[in-house]
This record gives sequence, structure tokens and C-alpha cells, in this order.
Amino acid sequence: MSDPSNPIHPCGACDFYNDSVWQPVASCSVSVLSRGYSRKDLSKGQSLYYQEDENRGVFCLSKGLVALRTYHQNGSSTLLRLAYPGDIIGFRSFLENRPHRTEARALLASRVCTVARRDAQQVVQGNPSILARLASRCISEIDRNHDRIIAAATTSSKQRLIDILLRLMKAHGEQSVECLHMQLPLSRSDLADLIGVQTETVSRLFKRIQADGVFHVSGREIQMLVDPSPRRSGSG
Repeated sequence: MSDPSNPIHPCGACDFYNDSVWQPVASCSVSVLSRGYSRKDLSKGQSLYYQEDENRGVFCLSKGLVALRTYHQNGSSTLLRLAYPGDIIGFRSFLENRPHRTEARALLASRVCTVARRDAQQVVQGNPSILARLASRCISEIDRNHDRIIAAATTSSKQRLIDILLRLMKAHGEQSVECLHMQLPLSRSDLADLIGVQTETVSRLFKRIQADGVFHVSGREIQMLVDPSPRRSGSG
């Protein structure tokens, strides 16, 4: 039987607990955090929230892969970034008390932990260190965007594609005898958005990285030699 004077932190058993924004919560606020806490499984293609939805809380991805996408007035869309396990989603709209400016949709079967808005606000008000961690996540997101701008100017598009494939393979690749392999969860147009090139350029980039012998590409099936240590390429 649990001790009500020493409530169990809802994130305590999570692999990402040490880096969780809710980790420094005071013991007196754990019951409030637990009250607002819920866990939801998303099937592939299912949305967590839509663009212009009212914010319902703070979301943490504990498993899977989620695309954060913005839609334009002409109906087209742009993939802004990918959320990996351990990432926080929707916290900017929470902090600014405004609707979401992006859509969050699962690219793979995913699991999301949520702290409902009202309870999250109460916990943050009583624990300033949590607000500092949320602010740090905002800064990290700004830094990622800054790094993408620099990479677009200084790194070849071929290498940017390799970097994305390595990140995806590390998170979702399966080991076989000689290689890691995965079903690419992104369309080529989504890859083009992340790399900053035209969609037709992605096919040419795949041919180039395959010619290096590190990756084998067949449709969406990607195979990568174990410990490939790909070399940095020139302009692309």
C-alpha cells in the first residue's frame, strides 16, 4: 500500500527521468503532478494535436517518433522537426497560453505522457526550477534551429541527409548480422524539408550515399553497415 505522505513520482520509472522537466518537483507537489498525469499510445499516423488546437498541457514523448509540422494557407505543409523519445512537445504554447502553431503526428507507433494544463500550471507555480527547465528546452530548440541554419550554409546536403539517417537508425534501427536496418518513417518530401533542398534532389542524394557503400536503399528500406564512420563529403 502506498504511503500518501510520500507519493511516488509518476515519471520515476521512466528512462528519461533524470532529464525530465518534472524531475525537480517538490514532494508536496508530486500529488498534483500525479493527478494531472496521463499516458497515451498513438498509432502510426495518429495526431496528438492539430495546428490551432488549444493547449491541453505539456507532452513528453517516451517512445516512438513524432513529426512537428506547420500548414500553410494554400494547403501545403512543412516538416519543421522530429521529436524523439525524451523530447518535450507543445511546451511553447503552454508557456505562452496560446493555441499550437504546429501539428504533432506520430510517424511510428508512439507513447506520450501528458501533464494536464491546469495541474502543470499549479506545479510550475510552486516549483520555479521546473520553469527554468522549460526555458532551457526553449533555448535548446532555438539552438537547434540555429545549427540547422549554419549546417545549410556550411555542410553539404549529402552529409545532412547522412546525419538524419544516422539519427533515425540510432533511435529506431534493428540489428542484423552485418548491418542495421529500418523502414524509413519519412517521405522524401519530408526529408527535403529537413535537409533544405527540393524533393527531387533527395533521390539524387540517396544514389550518392549508396555509391559510397555505407547505406543500401531500396524504397523505404534502409540498411547501414555496422560502425560505418562515414566520411564528411564536400559540396552537395
